[in-house]
Amino acid sequence: MLAWIHLLIAGLFEIGWPLGLKYFEKQGQTVFLLLAVVSMGISGYFLILAQRSIPIGTAYAVWTGIGAVGTFMLGVYLFGDLLSTLRCCGILLILAGIVLLKVA
Repeated sequence: MLAWIHLLIAGLFEIGWPLGLKYFEKQGQTVFLLLAVVSMGISGYFLILAQRSIPIGTAYAVWTGIGAVGTFMLGVYLFGDLLSTLRCCGILLILAGIVLLKVA
């Protein structure tokens, strides 16, 4: 169970680095670039911990899935990214894949 908690933490920090890069691109403040790099490091560290018990393929897919879904949702909320039926269907398919990997 702890490995899955590590993987969830890794996935949440996986969301942090694209956000940091986006804010850096928009505002040009170095602190956002630094936050992106730190987020990458923390995400990678917790992914390593998770892979001690979770197969690498499963861990990687769930990690990137959490990052993709979270980044998508925050992109819509914070940056006004397009929210369409097809895009929502795509995100739901990613979520379904994450659930299936956890169950399997």
